[in-house]
Amino acid sequence: MGISNGTVTTRAAAWCALICVLWSAAGGRALAASREPVRTRRGMVASTNGVASQVGVDIMRRGGNAVDAAIAVAWALAVVHPAAGNLGGGGFMMIRRRDGHATAIDYREMAPRAATRNVYLDARGAVIKGEGGPLIGYRAAGVPGTVAGMELAFKKYASGKLTWAQLLEPARRLAANGFVVTHRLARSLRDRENAALLGRYAASRRIFLRDGRFFNEGGTLRQPELAATLARLQKGGPREFYTGRTARLIAADMKRHSGLMTLDDLRGYLAKERAPLRGSYRGYGIISMPPPSSGGAVLLEMLNILEGYELSRMNPQSSERYHLLSEAMRRAFADRAAYMGDADFVRVPVAGLIDKAYAAQRRADIDTNRASTSDTVRQGQPAGESAETTHFTVVDGAGNAVSNTYTLNGNYGSGAVAAGTGVLLNNEMDDFAARPGTPNQFGLIQSERNAVAPRKRPLSAMTPTFVLRRDGNLWFALGSPGGPTIINTVLQIISNVVDHGMTIQAAVDAPRLHHQWLPDEITYEPLGFSSDTLRALQSRGHRLTAKPRYLGDAHAILIEAGTGLRLGAGDARQGGVPIGY
Repeated sequence: MGISNGTVTTRAAAWCALICVLWSAAGGRALAASREPVRTRRGMVASTNGVASQVGVDIMRRGGNAVDAAIAVAWALAVVHPAAGNLGGGGFMMIRRRDGHATAIDYREMAPRAATRNVYLDARGAVIKGEGGPLIGYRAAGVPGTVAGMELAFKKYASGKLTWAQLLEPARRLAANGFVVTHRLARSLRDRENAALLGRYAASRRIFLRDGRFFNEGGTLRQPELAATLARLQKGGPREFYTGRTARLIAADMKRHSGLMTLDDLRGYLAKERAPLRGSYRGYGIISMPPPSSGGAVLLEMLNILEGYELSRMNPQSSERYHLLSEAMRRAFADRAAYMGDADFVRVPVAGLIDKAYAAQRRADIDTNRASTSDTVRQGQPAGESAETTHFTVVDGAGNAVSNTYTLNGNYGSGAVAAGTGVLLNNEMDDFAARPGTPNQFGLIQSERNAVAPRKRPLSAMTPTFVLRRDGNLWFALGSPGGPTIINTVLQIISNVVDHGMTIQAAVDAPRLHHQWLPDEITYEPLGFSSDTLRALQSRGHRLTAKPRYLGDAHAILIEAGTGLRLGAGDARQGGVPIGY
């Protein structure tokens, strides 16, 4: 079957086209029309960048499985999508083999040993802003986990038909020979905030800003130092990043800039395999990420709350539905703030949070006609027991699947490239509660459970997820970037498919909103919400943000019933590109 890739458009053009077809007729039960998903017989990669998606497809054509392809895509995105693709960050990979076995690989960054509880507080006890704080520069970086995560996935779940070096080679070539700068990347590097961040550091300024001579669309971006790092990883294996020349270069640059990370921190980094969280929504299986990601638990709690309402009888763009979505979000995010953290360090009541009886308790005080207020909605009592990011999804011809979300945290992370490596460092330390009860860069309130501690992993919202058919077979895999909006993006796409029968592409294209308990407001997208719907939400008592913005960049693959075809969906918000063969 031939490949149908379509044309990558700018975000504005794509959304102008979409808005013409997204609004359903009054009383309708689904979107009137949408782009068709990309259909293919065998393997499929859905990512935010066409070059990276093609790398993954080429790996599968050579006999690699979905894990091989995912590893190669991760390396490629580190080159062509520097805002979030990375070697200097971390994330989570969900793997589901064709036999139904599912696992979660946690390669989230770890706090350096020098990162004590109050390390980011000034003499007055306030969180340090700017350099020296958890957001900007060398002290903001946690110990990177991406290379170790790919190593763990490769050793346990790759096909064995391709070597580690072969999976790195496409990315090394892209870094050495360069790639064509897209309109999106050129615009991102010229953005005032991004340019100011990258301009602080000599290596970042030279590589990404050309010392003030900005890249234009159609230009070529070469990264020879990153290519050399990738070549060392090919020759020395994944531990080279943590114990070899690359590690020594990172540690030396950290020391020069009073960073927290040391060579011992790098040597001590460990990726972990964890048991995924499992639940159900209207009889369909849900498999998602456990702590230190909050994504799976919060997603399952919200789905359990919504299961008590007949959403399928509501117009998908109605204020009635959006009201219930927002109220479920409000309650689950209140629980996130109170209970979530790194389960290796604190007791997280996951089983209680995702229990359907607990959801019924949380649902009980929802007024179907009137908004709650977040100052009256607090955490529940579950039964006791123990921004910028990128996502890609891969399904191979045998039915193995990968859903992977990884990140530098903010756009271009800390802004600092470790000298001599080409590796952009994360600013993941802001995902800790630098001062519990004080909002982070996403406005999230977090508790003492997520306080900074040596070798601890910061709480995340990343939500790579699999949805199963009622017979237990894979239905679709998905995920998104977007900080705390990730969880709600995944929630709405699942509901769009399950409750409203949308195609996977229509479900991704549909307009989204977001509520995270505090601040007590709904964030909504600038296109796709009618003024009538917004007024109706306000009349129910909801507060709407004064600054609507696009939410997420979701990439999903669905396996069609009957035909077994892979249907790829890319997000028009960032020009997503699914490619198959």
